[in-house]
Amino acid sequence: MERYDSDAEKDEQQRPLLHRRQDDKIQRAPACCSSRYGLALLSSYGFFVVYSLRVNLSVAMVDMLNNTHQSRSNHSGSMCTPNSTSVQPKHNQSAGVYNWDSATQGWILGSFFYGYILTQIPGGYLAGRCGAKWLMGFGVLGTALFTLLTPLAADLGASYLIVVRALEGVGEGVTFPAMYTMWAAWAPPLERSRLLTISYIGAQLGTVVALPLSGEICFYMGWPYVFYLFGAVGVVWFVLWAFLVFDSPNSHPRISEQERLYITNSLKNELSTSAGHIPWRAIVTSMPLMAIVVAHFSYNWTFYTLLTLLPTYMNDILGFSIQQNGFLSALPYLGCALMAVLSGQVADYLRETRLYSTIFVRKSFSLIGNEKHLKAWLQLTIILVIAYSIDCYDD
Repeated sequence: MERYDSDAEKDEQQRPLLHRRQDDKIQRAPACCSSRYGLALLSSYGFFVVYSLRVNLSVAMVDMLNNTHQSRSNHSGSMCTPNSTSVQPKHNQSAGVYNWDSATQGWILGSFFYGYILTQIPGGYLAGRCGAKWLMGFGVLGTALFTLLTPLAADLGASYLIVVRALEGVGEGVTFPAMYTMWAAWAPPLERSRLLTISYIGAQLGTVVALPLSGEICFYMGWPYVFYLFGAVGVVWFVLWAFLVFDSPNSHPRISEQERLYITNSLKNELSTSAGHIPWRAIVTSMPLMAIVVAHFSYNWTFYTLLTLLPTYMNDILGFSIQQNGFLSALPYLGCALMAVLSGQVADYLRETRLYSTIFVRKSFSLIGNEKHLKAWLQLTIILVIAYSIDCYDD
């Protein structure tokens, strides 16, 4: 098999940037207790928070609605009639409920993304200009504070809740661009997949934990506490982020000299110090970029549609309880989280062995990921049918 060595004819973008034979020049710093892995863990906590704040409304919405009004206004109704003879724990229904029709529910659930899309591109620009640390920090803090205001906004009316959710989206929209900018200064080339996997796995874990936990909180405490508890967790994260994170290794006062040199030397050929003209026309007409956009659009269309609407569907159509709803909604994202950890390790290994080019590894993983994503949702359909059948016909 062809090995990707240092031929000048090979495209630099298709080879690992730091080979093992360079270890005598750039000494690797240990991962244990390092600043870069500390950043990965704390940013993972941050993405855990933002995805928890993003998805909790999907489950809480089930408990926020007037079921009597829903049964009259929804022409389909539940396919599954609950067993009235079984003994169930008492559902805390002390919080207020609202008579929102399906159109209003759609606006409330979708309003987050209208704000979210506004700050994606500006977020990348601002991270480069103002610093990624504080942009990320205030983005998450703003989202957490607006989450704490969600119960009040719901009491004031659907329009207020729509505005609050849109503002949450504005705050969260800068998080990924800011973190990519942060990693550009912190992630050595051959640890990049591993560090980014640790960092972004928090998004999947936030979904996995928030969906079933929101169901339990709704059942035992009432839906307002979903927003109070998750919002408070976001504020705690901001305090840790403000004191423990720095924009670059050179600005970190507690990083070891060995780690600082390892990161800066491994990245010295990648970081640009000039603020030249940005070739916007070449960027927007780039076919590889368009391919990436199409791939992300296809993935995220399915991901966010089901993330937002699956709990409502399982309540209105399949008749699952709030607890069952949260648990079943989380299952696909548990699989995503496990595969994300494994794939990051495998990708770094394949690049280090130099048996495959970097571009081949990334294209292959992207293709496999989208195919597996489709299969996962088909499997979810089967799981829901089986669970529905058991729930309906079990004595």
